[in-house]
Order: sequence, then C-alpha cells, then structure tokens
Amino acid sequence: MSAALRAVEGGSLVDHALRRVREHIRLNDLKVGDTLPGEGWFATELGVSRAVMREAFGALAALRVIDVANGRRARIGAMDGSVMGASIDHAVATAQVSVAEVWDVRRTLELRTVELAALHRTPEQADEIVAAAEAMAAATGDLPQVMLHDIGLHQAIARASGNALYQQIVRSFEPLMKVAVPSAWQTRVTVDQQQEILQRHVSIAHAIRDGDPAAAVAEMRAHFVASIGTLLQNAGR
Repeated sequence: MSAALRAVEGGSLVDHALRRVREHIRLNDLKVGDTLPGEGWFATELGVSRAVMREAFGALAALRVIDVANGRRARIGAMDGSVMGASIDHAVATAQVSVAEVWDVRRTLELRTVELAALHRTPEQADEIVAAAEAMAAATGDLPQVMLHDIGLHQAIARASGNALYQQIVRSFEPLMKVAVPSAWQTRVTVDQQQEILQRHVSIAHAIRDGDPAAAVAEMRAHFVASIGTLLQNAGR
C-alpha cells in the first residue's frame, strides 16, 4: 500500500505530511534556525504532490513550527507565544472560556514568574523591570502608554524567571491585556486609585531588584486582588 493511500486511511494527506515533517525534525534533532529539505524532497519521500506539501508547509509556518520566507529554504521556527495568544483570544471571543478563567490562570502563572524573577534576574534584567514600572508610573493620564509599559513589565518579569515557556505563556496573554487593561483602568476614577495601582507595579519591580521573592509574590498577589479581585470573586474563583 502506498504512503498516500495509508495517509487517506489515517487522516488527510496534509495531516500525514504534517506528521512526517515534524517527525523528520525530531529524528534529525534539528534546532531553531536549522534548514529543512524543500517541499519537493518531502513530496518525493512521502509519495504526495507538491500541492499537498505546500499546504503542509503553510500550516506549519502558521503555527511557527517552521519559518518560510521567499527565496530561501524553510528553517526551524522558534517558540512563539503569539500562536497561543490567538487561540486564547479566539476561545474568549467564542465563549469557550471566560475572561475570569483566563485571569485565574494568569494570576497563578504570574505569582510563580515573579518569585523566580526575584531569585534569578540578572542586574540588567532588574534594571529593565524597574525601568518599565517607573515608566508606567510616569505615564499617568496616558492610558495607551500605561498599557504599553504594563505589558512590557509583565513580559520582562517572565523573561527574568529563566523559564522560556513561562515567557511565551505570559506573552500569549497580550491580546487580552490590550482589552482588559483599559477596562480595568476605567474603574480607577480618582488620581489616588490610579496611583495606588501604578505604585504597586513599582513595588513589585523593587522587590525583584532586591532579590526578595516573598515580597515580590506578596506585591503581585495584592496587585491581582486590587485589579481583578471582584471579577474573580463573582466567578467563584
């Protein structure tokens, strides 16, 4: 029985091609930036058409498994949290998960990343985190800038954790934060309320800079209670 016939029995030809390309990557121990054989090579090897391989390569590129650019061979792609972010955004938009459920997961992750950041950050990372928090505080009254620095701060903390997967998962929350941060900010109607939230971020940054994981976790927990505590309580979380 031909490979193409077996593929039809076990799924579409494109599904078969996807599995075989990923298998090739794994068996050959390819790493980010390494090149792949071309569509023609895989088409011959798997007994499928170039059109099937073109579709398979396109799907893998959309998932960031491979990086395809005009004029050069496909390369192994780097892990990219934006793919996960698109999936989370779609899940929320289609009511498969609630905003409260997303924030519940995010709270759990960020309590861990802030602890790890306080333990493992480099001096350069500590400076980056403090600078982001202070820039956020200085942007009072300019919501787009507050949001920009808020997202940058949380991503910098995740990078400083030393765990690349945390970094990408936190990055995946960016689309939702672009909606949620302005919504949350609208509930802070007085200058004092706004300053309290901004100062909380500065306190988190300073705890990380000082290498104090207990203080960093306590400040991050207080930040989530102040920011989304009511939302989580209403959702029974």
